[in-house]
Amino acid sequence: MSGESTAGPRIPRDLVVAVEAYEQALMANDAARLSVMFADDSDGAPVTRADDAGVLYGRRSIAGFRKARAAAPSRTLLRRTYRMLGAAAAVVVSEFEKTTGGIVLQTQVWQLLDDDWKIVSAHLTYPRPAVDTRVWRVAGSPLVAGKYERGTEQHDTGLPLAGLSVAVKDLYGVEGQIIGAGSEAYLEEGAPQQRNSWPVQRLLDAGADVLGIARTDEFAYSIAGTNVHYGTPPNPQASGRISGGSSSGSASAVAMGQVDIGLGSDTGGSVRVPSSYQHLWGIRTTHGLIPMEGVLPLAQSFDTVGWMTRDWRLLERVAEAMIPKGDGRHVPQPRLSGHVVWADELLDLVSDDMAQALGRWFDGLRGSPDLAQADVHIEHRTLGDMLGPDHGGDAADRLDGWLNTFKVVQGYEAWCNHGEWVSKHWPTLGDDVASRFRVASKLGRDDYDAACARKSRYREDVRLALGSDVLLVPSASGVAPSIADASIGGESIERSRTATMRLTCIAGLSGLPAVNIPLRTADGLPCGVCAVGPAGSDVELIAFAGRLSELASV
Repeated sequence: MSGESTAGPRIPRDLVVAVEAYEQALMANDAARLSVMFADDSDGAPVTRADDAGVLYGRRSIAGFRKARAAAPSRTLLRRTYRMLGAAAAVVVSEFEKTTGGIVLQTQVWQLLDDDWKIVSAHLTYPRPAVDTRVWRVAGSPLVAGKYERGTEQHDTGLPLAGLSVAVKDLYGVEGQIIGAGSEAYLEEGAPQQRNSWPVQRLLDAGADVLGIARTDEFAYSIAGTNVHYGTPPNPQASGRISGGSSSGSASAVAMGQVDIGLGSDTGGSVRVPSSYQHLWGIRTTHGLIPMEGVLPLAQSFDTVGWMTRDWRLLERVAEAMIPKGDGRHVPQPRLSGHVVWADELLDLVSDDMAQALGRWFDGLRGSPDLAQADVHIEHRTLGDMLGPDHGGDAADRLDGWLNTFKVVQGYEAWCNHGEWVSKHWPTLGDDVASRFRVASKLGRDDYDAACARKSRYREDVRLALGSDVLLVPSASGVAPSIADASIGGESIERSRTATMRLTCIAGLSGLPAVNIPLRTADGLPCGVCAVGPAGSDVELIAFAGRLSELASV
């Protein structure tokens, strides 16, 4: 380390030694030494570390971030300035040049605690890349322009989505681009698409611009957002936590304000989960309502088009533009009854902090003075009643059977779609996705047929029990796991995946639309609850979910 250091005679020598020791530990990526150099939150106020990805609160979160980082970036000190804020506190501002180019600015507040200098707050500003490759595979300005006359202002065209930008999940065909499906090897062997997929063309025709193609988990066979090839897209709403997937890049692009709309797909929760984790509005549409021509499939029995936005009104505008009308595919929209169905047993299936958040939100909804005027009626039912006739077992335990049915159908179809390619490329897959494909490869036709029969029964049961009501289901089993806990293929991810998919498989097996309503825990972490409605109610369901959100916040 070299460079100019401004530390006058009034600057304690032991502070200078501590700052230089921190830099040495950082360059050695010594997580244990670095952890000790941060204060331990003993005064009741958490220590913080902030950068452009967000703020980490508390020594434990910061230590987890350090452990998850493979290596510290190489950098050279250019200048450092010390300023005392009193006898026992100082601010230290350092300017570094990265080996890979660009300048890093680091501001630290140090405090003398029990005769040792400790960091109580740190903020770093990094050189911003032109394209964050964790989020984007390819991007332009835009990559593909929407449909409007040249020389005409986009907002004057009358097109419903004119002037808005879209991140397209890397499963959708975009003319002239290769579908990469979150896999380096698959991308290398692919061929450029000859035309746009149906959903992409629909967005372009509505005036939206495609800014770029966003990252996805490998073959969309995950709800975590982690990718062994490209990393984890940042979660700006919960720094140090995973983004959720598999529509991870699209979700992060929206949450970071880089685009207005994130086009994703949802098989087992791939729109609902990242929406919940990143405080977004998101919809899984009625199965089969929007054509998926030109979209790489995972499991056709469950694959649906979905998208994410930062507010429900734009979510609704996209739905009005996307859903076919008058071409034989359109499902007549049923009139919602205004009845909201909830089962308290669902709180037992989520983490404590999320259960508390759901409870507070539901209490706010139930106590809204405008509830009757809005023609919204809350109805409590048992989970068993919500799932339909009892075919054996406790209601919560029955969801294990539902999830098993979902996994068999999904796995068999995933292997039919990708097994030939996967069997020749096992070493290229991340451990988590590879393990799912290995299980899928062992499923037989008899397993599949039996699971499909159960699926049809479950679908009929739920649709009959729901009628024209709206069912509320937690969007995930908890908040986003930390990146440190969610190492690819680790037990933490699998536990979280299983617990979440017990909930998401309800809409998946029944083929119903589901809208994530963004909430927050007491600690401010994003979570969500899904409004599940009748088949074909998508547009009305979004507006109804928006109304519920507004009522609960009054």
